Amino acid sequence: MPVNELSPHEHSRTFYAFLGVGRLRDGVTVQSAQAEMMAIAKQLQRQYGIVGRDLSANVVPLTEIAVGNVRPILLMLLGGAGLLLLIACVNVASLLLVRSESRRREIAVRGALGATRARMVQQFLTEGLLLAAIGDIAGVIVAAGLMRLLANLIPKDMASNMPFLGGVGLNAHTGAFAAVVALLAALLLAITPALRLSFQKVRDGLADGDRGAVGLLWRRLGANLVVVELAIAVVLLAGAGLLGQSFYRLLHVPLGFEAAHLATVRVMAPGTAYKSDEQTTGLFRDIGRRISSLPGVESTGLTSMLPVECDCPTDRIQFPGRPFHGEHNEVNERHVSAEYLPTLKVRLVRGRFFAETDDASKPGVALINQALARKYFPGHDPVGQRIADDEGGRESVWEIVGVIEDFREGPLDTNILPTEYFPLSQTRDHSFSLAVRTSQDAGALLPALVSALRQIDPNLGVSDEATMDEKIGTTQAALLHRFSAWLVSGFAAMALTLGVVGLYGVIAYAVSQRTREIGVRMAMGAQRSSVYALIIRQALWLTVTGLAIGLVCSIGASMLIRKLLFGVEVWDAFTLGGVAFLLMLASMAASFLPARRAASVNPVEALRAE
Repeated sequence: MPVNELSPHEHSRTFYAFLGVGRLRDGVTVQSAQAEMMAIAKQLQRQYGIVGRDLSANVVPLTEIAVGNVRPILLMLLGGAGLLLLIACVNVASLLLVRSESRRREIAVRGALGATRARMVQQFLTEGLLLAAIGDIAGVIVAAGLMRLLANLIPKDMASNMPFLGGVGLNAHTGAFAAVVALLAALLLAITPALRLSFQKVRDGLADGDRGAVGLLWRRLGANLVVVELAIAVVLLAGAGLLGQSFYRLLHVPLGFEAAHLATVRVMAPGTAYKSDEQTTGLFRDIGRRISSLPGVESTGLTSMLPVECDCPTDRIQFPGRPFHGEHNEVNERHVSAEYLPTLKVRLVRGRFFAETDDASKPGVALINQALARKYFPGHDPVGQRIADDEGGRESVWEIVGVIEDFREGPLDTNILPTEYFPLSQTRDHSFSLAVRTSQDAGALLPALVSALRQIDPNLGVSDEATMDEKIGTTQAALLHRFSAWLVSGFAAMALTLGVVGLYGVIAYAVSQRTREIGVRMAMGAQRSSVYALIIRQALWLTVTGLAIGLVCSIGASMLIRKLLFGVEVWDAFTLGGVAFLLMLASMAASFLPARRAASVNPVEALRAE
């Protein structure tokens, strides 16, 4: 719509804030543009004699507007994916190193036949590149499907405010990134066995005399790698636990109203058909009467904006009779019908609710929440006091007739702000939302709700029909916390699996290398329980070491994601204790089979094999 077709509100220079998009000239920084815009704002303020409030301007890069709110979660997910990739590479490198030990004689023979060190390193590079390429291609295919799945999970109205989603998918950038990751992984997979085998002496490889030393070397190296894997798994598990707790507490934060059995719908009345106050008020009454007659409906209310949506729009208020020195008294503003707050089951603290008689022919009245009363009327009863604003582009004075209990008008993860409420029949809004309390399933009422509104006036714009529970679950705060918790939990589950597999591999390899030792111990009278304890003790030592390092690192990592946490501390004892218990349980399960195999060794067969 042409911007010069202004509403009554927009005729006031100080009522609305506008957004603009501009392209900076070459060499102009954001800081210099900010300074120039502030100077223009001050010049306009002097030119038009605006007093009592300061005009200002804020210049930020468009990319900050697009991804600023979700940058922390994007960086966190990138970090989690990087840690998981590191675990995977360490695990595969460990497997290749074990495999390379069995190829020592083969490599030695190749060297004896004239193969150069460069030729053997090239062979390992080829094998590593092949493994990395296969994994990379498979990963890209899976990622493409998961990206589409995640994008479809975001509600359409929220996706419309996330323009960066249009660039998510397979393209030249993601392809190049995947190729670089594959190359780095190939180098890691190749260097690990190459450093171990390509520079060994041919005579040592052909002989079996250093077999014990090789086993000892691998047990030490493999143990260190497993400690690294377990520590990373602890970091991801702790992050998943903290984010999961945050999401749970976010959805169970006190709302201040009863969200169950509430059906909602957005309504837009054409201004050409409802020009006068009488016509608009008549529409409100028709809607309330018709919807209340539907089966199962207990009460119906109208509001300019439903709860848990945003701390907007805001109003700047003054207090007649008090000295004013340009203070910025900004509060949330809502326009509601007489039945709206009772429909939400919001508690009245003092005074009264709005009545049907509070229409445009009567003096303006207002309700305020406790947050506004505490901030602007400390130690006083606000009922009977007055507030003033520029409602409708003109100065208006409203008498406070009641104070209601605080409830969440803004996002779930923000504090409740001071809020004022005006009668909808005194503000004449053409765009409003309907909240309907029903004794039945709220979702089942939505089709009948839309049909009834169409019957009242086919020209009404009806949209966004949903239950209040659905609206709460699909708010931006809830979705960001849900996605971050799910994705990091997936990373953590894979990290734990890989870490436990790595621990199993190290313990199993150690048992295979110590078969003769275990046979000697049992031949000399060692009990099976002591063999169990020997193997479990080794696994326990690796687990405790990895757990200790991981817990320290997890607190540091949690400090980086503290902006994504809600109602939980980064050092939450319950979460860290749960992670420790889970890791210990998984580690003991991983070491049980090797311990059982060791305890089942027949001393005679073990010594004969040696």
